Amino acid sequence: MRMEKKHQKLSAIEREQISVWLHQNLSKREIARRLGRSDSTIRDEIKRNSFKDYYIAVNAQARTEKRSSRARTRHPLKNKSVYAYVLKKLRCGWSPEQIAGRLKLMKPDNPYWHIHHETIYRFIYKEGNKNKMLWEYLPRKQKKRRKKYGRKAQRVRIPDRVSIHDRPNEVEFREVFGHWEGDSVESKAHKGGMHTEIERKTRFTMAIFLKTLEAKETAKVASRMYRDLPAKAKKSTTLDNGLEFAKHKEFGITTYFADPYSSWQRGTNENTNGLIRRYLPKKTDFNKVTQKELDDIIQEINNRPRKCLGYYSPREMFEKELQAIGARIPTRM
Repeated sequence: MRMEKKHQKLSAIEREQISVWLHQNLSKREIARRLGRSDSTIRDEIKRNSFKDYYIAVNAQARTEKRSSRARTRHPLKNKSVYAYVLKKLRCGWSPEQIAGRLKLMKPDNPYWHIHHETIYRFIYKEGNKNKMLWEYLPRKQKKRRKKYGRKAQRVRIPDRVSIHDRPNEVEFREVFGHWEGDSVESKAHKGGMHTEIERKTRFTMAIFLKTLEAKETAKVASRMYRDLPAKAKKSTTLDNGLEFAKHKEFGITTYFADPYSSWQRGTNENTNGLIRRYLPKKTDFNKVTQKELDDIIQEINNRPRKCLGYYSPREMFEKELQAIGARIPTRM
């Protein structure tokens, strides 16, 4: 059985011979015969590697090596289009995992656009990219992790308090739309704050500033947040044991309370408050931030894809759920 000889690329010595024979006015066919190469191989070599109509062996070898090196080097983020998309979304505050997941969601049948989030992290922290300071765009850009301090539960009894253990099972499994988690975020020196509500199934967030953390003010703001929502979109909310929730009966929604010192029972809300803190860190004076600025922050969070949602955004999922019950998303959201 005859074995086919594999094609061998031209060597530096062969290029030197080609150069000498061309200067001796030998034909390309004769050069091919002497080297045991095909006519097309010699013609292509001379055409590709000639410099100003002259074929010089040293120059031809250098051009070949440069092309070979460039061919083995792939763009660090696969291609320029992906690179531009990654940078754009990093600047919007998206995490590498969110970016990678969204790319796959956008173009599921095009591997040309698929990229692993670890590739983005490696690119960000690459030695040659230190001067770009891309890590500044990461959600957690602190050099050291800060210990999180939660507010202590109030020992004052909350009237008509219903325990989280009496909450329907459908809330726990996130299978039913319309169940929320609420909490308060304190301003600097306890001067006012913010009330947040997060829908458990879609992770959709609402937030409004509070003039004070008193129960009356909190109830007023919470009732305003739920006012424009249809009944099927506001079935219940789960709160912590802060005294500001003493008037929870005025929220306009069924309320349940987590166990004291059990923030994990409202993990969705705690996580989302952490996202807001990236924009408004601790010791931020909320009196110097407008509600319009807060709305812009919440809009950015709601439009950011989430891994737990299959890389759809909370807003997309919230709108989908509202359409399923024949309602529209309120214009103020």
